[in-house]
Amino acid sequence: MPYIDGFVAAVPAANKEAYRQSALDAAPLYKEFGATRLIENWGDEVPEGKVTDLRRAVKAEPGEVIVFSWIEYPSKAVRDVANEKAMNDPRMQSMGAQMPFDGKRMIYGGFVPSLHGRGQESTGYIDGSLVPVPTGNKDAYHALASTLAEVLLEHGALRVVDAWGDDVPDGKITDFKGAVKAAGDEQVVFAWIEWPSKAARDAGWQKAMSDPRMHPAKVPYDEGRRAFGGFVPLVDEKADSVTSASS
Repeated sequence: MPYIDGFVAAVPAANKEAYRQSALDAAPLYKEFGATRLIENWGDEVPEGKVTDLRRAVKAEPGEVIVFSWIEYPSKAVRDVANEKAMNDPRMQSMGAQMPFDGKRMIYGGFVPSLHGRGQESTGYIDGSLVPVPTGNKDAYHALASTLAEVLLEHGALRVVDAWGDDVPDGKITDFKGAVKAAGDEQVVFAWIEWPSKAARDAGWQKAMSDPRMHPAKVPYDEGRRAFGGFVPLVDEKADSVTSASS
């Protein structure tokens, strides 16, 4: 079963190229350790929320941009081995000592994904979300997410993923649970939608929102605490290729 390591971080805007380069340097190593994809996404539309938002999630400071990223593995077992190798590899340790952002405020965790996709086009835009869901509503959430994914795929989305929290540690400064003010009986879902472009995303959402399936009478989580934003891929490594954008 596939497995996801998800990350959200705050990176100084002036360090965008340094961050991109650090991701490019790390990506081949994660692939060596067993990852099937590493993607780093640079904040484009990250709104402020009334209760929660992605900037507050990582205590972003003025001049910092939100990065929403993940690493895909074929299984949790492969991910566990990869993380152990990364922790003990001198190449990774050297890069870790020179991170162009405050790693202490980065939030991270392991997630089990539910995947919905329709094509192999290159991803040009990402909608990313963190969602607090009561554990007792897990099945109801996945049922709703599958219905919404069906609609979004019909209107241009390439891939819709809802990844249920599995290994989500508490942090000293920030963490995923704090990002959405999760209660004791709630788990965090790391979710995203891949689109071929921002224009396709804007058009797709406009069409999708006219579909009654997108407006259920009730949802099995607190929508007011969902944290979300729009992102542009900065580095995307999968299979045997690396795609990056520096602008």
